[in-house]
Amino acid sequence: MAQLRQDYDKFLAQDTEILVIGPENEKAFSNYWQKNDLPFIGLPDPTHTVLKLYGQEVNLFKFGRMPAQVTIDKNGTARFVHYGHDATDIPANEEILDLLKTMNEESHASN
Repeated sequence: MAQLRQDYDKFLAQDTEILVIGPENEKAFSNYWQKNDLPFIGLPDPTHTVLKLYGQEVNLFKFGRMPAQVTIDKNGTARFVHYGHDATDIPANEEILDLLKTMNEESHASN
């Protein structure tokens, strides 16, 4: 999440909202968000409801949920999905920002 925080302004400049979904309960999630002063939206998902909808993997041998990034356009279509194989397997912000730029250009071209 530090990576997302670092470039949060760049995401906002691409007309993008970040939503982080985690396995903690509401109280633990809220405490973590406040303690770390995270600028984006956090959604607790202790029953794995959202995880199951997007096919995110849980691997107990690797300490729980594997990272997943899903970029959804304004029409609700998933345009980019990355499922990590371990906790460090996360796309660089620049990769996602480049995709967002392309999505925004396509959107403007079709209007």
